[in-house]
Order: sequence, then C-alpha cells, then structure tokens
Amino acid sequence: MTQPLKIALILSSTRPTRLADKPAQWFLEFAQKNRPDMSYELLDLRDFDLPFFDEVASNAWAPSQSAAAVAWQKKLAEFDGYIFVTAEYNHSITGALKNALDQSYVEWAKKPMGAVGYGGVGAARAIEHLRAIAVELQMVPVRNAVHIGGGDFMAISPMGQDAPMSEIEGHLAGSAKALLDDIAWWGAATKAARG
Repeated sequence: MTQPLKIALILSSTRPTRLADKPAQWFLEFAQKNRPDMSYELLDLRDFDLPFFDEVASNAWAPSQSAAAVAWQKKLAEFDGYIFVTAEYNHSITGALKNALDQSYVEWAKKPMGAVGYGGVGAARAIEHLRAIAVELQMVPVRNAVHIGGGDFMAISPMGQDAPMSEIEGHLAGSAKALLDDIAWWGAATKAARG
C-alpha cells in the first residue's frame, strides 16, 4: 500500500500582526475534511529563524553551511507538495517567503505547489510571482488557487469585521476543492516519476 501524499501548508508571513493563521487553520481543516487521502502539516516560517540567504550557491550546487537552512531543507524533504498561505506585499510575496524559497532548491524540485492568498485582490499578483519563482525551482505550479480578496478579505480581517472563516467558506469551497484536486493529481504523478 502506498503512503498518502504529505503536503506542507507554509505560512509565509512572520509579522506579529499577520492574518495568515486564520486562513491557514481554515484550509488545514477544510483539506482534512475534503481530501483525507492526503496528510497535511502546517509549517510556520516563524519556527525556522532563517538568516538572509548568503550561501556560496544554491544547495543544488553546494551544501548549505547554515544549520538553520539545513534544518529547513530536511523538513521540506519530508513533503510531496506544498501549499503556500501568502499575503501580498507591494504586488509580490513576502520577503520572508522569498528568503525561505532561496534557502532550498533540491527539496522543492519536481513537486507540485499551490497557494491560498489573501489581500485586496486575493494576492493574485503575489501568487503569479510565486508561480514564476516555483518554475525556476523546478516545482510544478498548479492552475487552481484560493484567492481571499475584496469583501471576503475585509469580512475576516481585523481591519474589517474580523469574522470567522466560516462566514466566507461558501465563496472559497469550490476553488479550495479544485486546488486540492490539482495537488493530489500532480502530487501522485510527480511522486511516481521521482520514484
């Protein structure tokens, strides 16, 4: 019997006032309920204390010297795919996420990635930028994503109504299911190919 795909849900903001925890926890519970054929783990960039990338090269070319980077790489290696929970900062991803992406290469390669984005336009621009970075890291960006924007963003944000995610789940369920289906298909395909 094959092991279920193991998917990391990566919280991409480290700010004390971040919103990431709310959509990340909602998506984790949604995924566990709707796609129990995969296993999930939240990875919080706050827990890894990564230095700014200053290695001699990517770990595709030279072993990383930073103990924190090596710990991050070892953790990433456990997974068959990644879903990033990301804000949009100035039309892009967070600096913390870009640094975390740069700290590894080998472990990302040939695995699917998707995103749950939040912000004024549902982090659409950040997710597009993230997909471009993922291609360079040899990940497989999937088509579907969850975009929490506009009125839905203000409904759950502390800057707005600070409502629970259940208030907007009906608007997000279709895209969340499609994202999980994409990750499952590409996760199985890439795992078989890597094997």
